[in-house]
Amino acid sequence: DRWSQEDMLTLLECMKNNLPSNDGSKFKTTESHLDWEKVAFKDFSGEMCKMKWMEISNEVRKFRTLTELIMDAEEHVKNPYKGKKLKKHPDFPKKPLTPYFRFFMEKRAKYAKLHPEMSNLDLTKILSKKYKELPEKKKMKYIQDFQREKQEFERNLARFREDHPDLIQNAKKSDVPEKPKTPQQLWYNHEKKIYLKVRPDATTKEVKESLGKQWSQLSDKKRLKWIHKALEQRKEYEEIMRDYIQKHPELNISEEGITRSTLTKAERQLKDKFDGRPTKPPPNSYSLYCAELMANMKDVPSTERMVLCSQQWKLLSQKEKDAYHKKCDQKKKDYEIELLRFLESLPEEEQQRVLGEEKMLGSNRKGATSPASKKSSPETGKPKRPISAMFIFSEEKRKQLQEERPELSESELTRLLARMWNDLSEKKK
Repeated sequence: DRWSQEDMLTLLECMKNNLPSNDGSKFKTTESHLDWEKVAFKDFSGEMCKMKWMEISNEVRKFRTLTELIMDAEEHVKNPYKGKKLKKHPDFPKKPLTPYFRFFMEKRAKYAKLHPEMSNLDLTKILSKKYKELPEKKKMKYIQDFQREKQEFERNLARFREDHPDLIQNAKKSDVPEKPKTPQQLWYNHEKKIYLKVRPDATTKEVKESLGKQWSQLSDKKRLKWIHKALEQRKEYEEIMRDYIQKHPELNISEEGITRSTLTKAERQLKDKFDGRPTKPPPNSYSLYCAELMANMKDVPSTERMVLCSQQWKLLSQKEKDAYHKKCDQKKKDYEIELLRFLESLPEEEQQRVLGEEKMLGSNRKGATSPASKKSSPETGKPKRPISAMFIFSEEKRKQLQEERPELSESELTRLLARMWNDLSEKKK
């Protein structure tokens, strides 16, 4: 190739001089209208210039205007190893092989000779298994060699950066404060360092799987430690971020965006529980009765529990129901006293959060009423919804089926009635 760097830069300069002054089209459009004979220089013909441009342009991004593309091309010609091609530089230090690959390269030839019929994939599987079964003492040889070469690689890389500062892309780091981490992220970063000291040959997948399992099995007490760390970090972030927004008023960041919690719902509930937040009692006597009854229904399928609760509640005498009304009222009074004590121990923003959650819980629980109360309190002025044809059919056939098939549960009976309705002819429906 007789094109020198100087020639290539001249080609790009000639192309720039032949571009339209208002170049706003896609680069392919402008490129197709370019007069390559006007671009030609020295003894390089228009066709030779076009072919060289095609070669250079393959190395740069092409989703911009031709004017911008030529600027990228000039940068590429000056620094062909910059960016993604940095590792292809002849002086770039070679990355050390991992402990497993050292073992693999050492044993591969031997196993390939012993098993010539095996494919590369099968050989890899066998050697992977052999490495995992290797005693820690023998494995340590490969780990130590890797660690020694890794330290040497890091020294050589630092030297390479000093010798080639123009090739290292020091992307200007944003001065926006880093967002706070979740409890799991803080714990993961801490444990990952410890894990890799013991298992430096572990893959990213192995680290994630092992630590993910450990996190799910972490005790509440240990998990709470990381919840507190995450809350401390978030508090620091809020202070730094507010100061940053004052210096940068052009940023459209709301207060909600700054104070967004890094805790999951389960983590928030765990912290509140350890801080002494009382458990909200059932909203009414029927719900209280169901909660007590369900505690002894662990073997009963979930679909049948509410049906059984409703049936049992209907069998209670009025005196027994009144006892539950009284018990429920007392629990509500006790809860209000305990909640006030809990709120007094919290800072103002936390008080607002808890009160907001209580309001939401209250509105969500309004629907949890007893079968009796549902019947006795219709909405005033609201017309009654007509009963569906399927419901009339189900009520008509249910009693007969219960007598013929007493072994069926309520849910099984309902499913059977639905099938019978679907099989019914249109005329009978």
